[in-house]
Amino acid sequence: MRIFSELKLTGDSYAGGYSCGLTMLGSGTMERFSLKEGNEDWEEGTTVYEDKEGLVLKVVKTKEGEALRVKTVVTNNSPKQVTMEMLTSFVISGVCADKIHRLQTFWSAEGKLRSETLDEMHMEPSWANHGLRIEKFGNCGSMPIRKYFPFLAVEDSSSGEFLGVQLYLASTWQMEIQCQKEAALTITGGIGDRDFGHWMKHLAPGETFTSPEAVLAKGKTLYDVCDILLRAQHPAISPKDDQMAVLFNEYCTTWGNPTFENVKKTCDKLEGKDIRFLVIDSGWYGAETWWECIGDWEVNEDRFPGGMKPIADYIRSKGMIPGIWFEFESLACRSKHFNDAEHLVKKDGVPLTVGGRHFWDMEDPWVQEYLAEKVIRFLKECGFGYIKVDYNDTMGMGCDGAESMGEALRRKVAATQDFFRKLRKEIPDLVIENCSSGGHRLEPSMMQLVSQASFSDAHETKAIPLIAANLQRVILPQQSQIWSVLRATDSKERLEYSLIATFLGRMCLSGEIYDLSDEQWAVVDAGMDFYHKCSEIIQKGTTILHRCSNTTYLEPHGQQLVVREYMGKRLAVLHRFAESEKWTPEFSEGSRILAEFGSGEQDFSAKAWLYEV
Repeated sequence: MRIFSELKLTGDSYAGGYSCGLTMLGSGTMERFSLKEGNEDWEEGTTVYEDKEGLVLKVVKTKEGEALRVKTVVTNNSPKQVTMEMLTSFVISGVCADKIHRLQTFWSAEGKLRSETLDEMHMEPSWANHGLRIEKFGNCGSMPIRKYFPFLAVEDSSSGEFLGVQLYLASTWQMEIQCQKEAALTITGGIGDRDFGHWMKHLAPGETFTSPEAVLAKGKTLYDVCDILLRAQHPAISPKDDQMAVLFNEYCTTWGNPTFENVKKTCDKLEGKDIRFLVIDSGWYGAETWWECIGDWEVNEDRFPGGMKPIADYIRSKGMIPGIWFEFESLACRSKHFNDAEHLVKKDGVPLTVGGRHFWDMEDPWVQEYLAEKVIRFLKECGFGYIKVDYNDTMGMGCDGAESMGEALRRKVAATQDFFRKLRKEIPDLVIENCSSGGHRLEPSMMQLVSQASFSDAHETKAIPLIAANLQRVILPQQSQIWSVLRATDSKERLEYSLIATFLGRMCLSGEIYDLSDEQWAVVDAGMDFYHKCSEIIQKGTTILHRCSNTTYLEPHGQQLVVREYMGKRLAVLHRFAESEKWTPEFSEGSRILAEFGSGEQDFSAKAWLYEV
C-alpha cells in the first residue's frame, strides 16, 4: 500500500481510460514529478516530490496513536504562476478491498450506513484490465454534510482488514475510489476539484498552499476504525461543559415564540432538576416571524422588555447557564441589511439568494466588526454562556471573490471558522453548539471548534435512536446533542423511548414540561438519574456493538441494541420498533447489573442497562 498525493495544473493532459470528466488523477502534471526524499508507506514523515521547474509537493504524515494524519503542501519555486485545478489531501494506492462503507445523510435522516461490494457498485475490473472504474462522491457547497459524510471505509473480507478515512473540510469536498487492474483500489480525497467543485487556485512564485487534513486508520472491524478516527478529533470543549451535563432547549416548548414570561415559567419548573444549560432558541429578535428577521439581531422588546439581560440573569438565579440561538452568517428578507449588496456574498455579480435568504461575506472586515458587535458584545453584556450557532441553507457550487467559484467558497467558509475561533478567544469558557438545520455541519473541522452539536432536526421522530447510533461512527457521543421532547400526552413507554435515545449522546430536554403529571416527571427524573450514572461511559467509552435489524428511518421495524464500554463497565441501549423482538445484552459470567431504566416489553419501548463485566 502506497501513500502519496497528486495535483493537476491547467493546460496539462488528462489521464486516459475513458476517465476525463470523472477524475483528474494520473494527469500529465504528475509525470513531471520525481521522488526526492521520504517514504510512501504508513510511517510518519514528510515525502517530497519535485518537478524540473521548481514545483514542490510535500506529503506530511503525522502519527497520533493508531491514526495517521495526512496533508499535502504545494510550494511554487518556479519563476511563473501556476494554476491548480485539483489537489488531493492524500492518495492511497494498492488497497485490497472488496466492500465499501459510506454514511449517507439528508435533512433529519443523518448517518445511514451504506455498505456495498465492488460488484454491486459495478467496480470490478474489466476483462482486459483496461478502462478505469471510478466512484467519485462528496458534497458541493457550504453545508458539508449533505448526501454523504466526508468518511469512507473499505473492507477486505478475505483478511478481515479495514481501512478508514475522515476528511477535515467544511466546504466542497470529494472522495474517489478507482479500480483498474486486479481489483486493487486507489482511494483519494480532498478539496472538490474543478470538475466536481468548480475549484481552481493560482499559486504565484514563492507561494505555498496547504490542503485540508485527512485522518487515516486501520482496524479489524468498522467500529475499530471509527474509534481510532474519533479519538483523533480534538474538540474545543468548554471548561463549563466537560461533565456531560443535561441541557434544556425551549424550541419545542414555544416553537419560535419565546417570551420573558414563558422562559421564566420554564426556569421555575426546572429549578433544582440538575440541568446546567437553558437555551433560548429562535424568535427572541425582530417583529415578525423569526425566519424572516434573521440578520439584524435586535431584541423584540414586546417579548423581552428591557432586552435579554433580565432573562439571562433570571436563568442564572435559578442555577443554570443561559444560552441563546443565532444564525449569524445569513440574512432573511425582513432584515434591514438584506439588500446591502456591498457586504453580501455574490454570484455572477449579484447577491446570492437561496431560499429567500442572503449570506454575509465573512471575509469582509465590516461584516466581522458588525458581528463582533451584534454577537460577541451581546453575549458578554447579557451574560450568556452558551451559543447555539445555526446555519439553514447552503451557498451551493460557489461564489464570486477569487480565481474560481470553488476557491471563493472555501475562503468564505474558512472565514466563518475564524469567527468561531474569535468567539472562544473573546469568551474563553463559552459553550458553542454547532447546528445546521440539525446535522449538516457534522464534519471534523467544524466539530473541533465547538463543545456540542445538534445531531439532527428529527426532534420527535421514531428514528431518533437510529440516527443517534449511526452518528457514533463519525462524531464523538460526548458532542452529539440528542433531543428528548416531552409531551403531556406521552405514555410511560414513550417517555422512556425518548429519554433512552439520549443515552447515545448528550441529553437535551424540551417540550411541555409544565404540563407533565407527577408520574411523568418521576419517569423523567429517573431517566436523568440513569443518564448521570452512565455519562462517563458515553463521554470516554468505545462502542463495541451496534446490532440493528431495521433498514428505514421513516417507519422503523425490528430492533436495535448498542453497547458501549469503559473501564470494565458497559452501557447497553435497546430500542424496539414495529414488529420487534426483545433483545438483551449478552451478560457474561460474573457480570453485575448496576442499574436499569425502561421496560423494553413492547413495540416502541426501550430499555437501558448499566453493568460491570
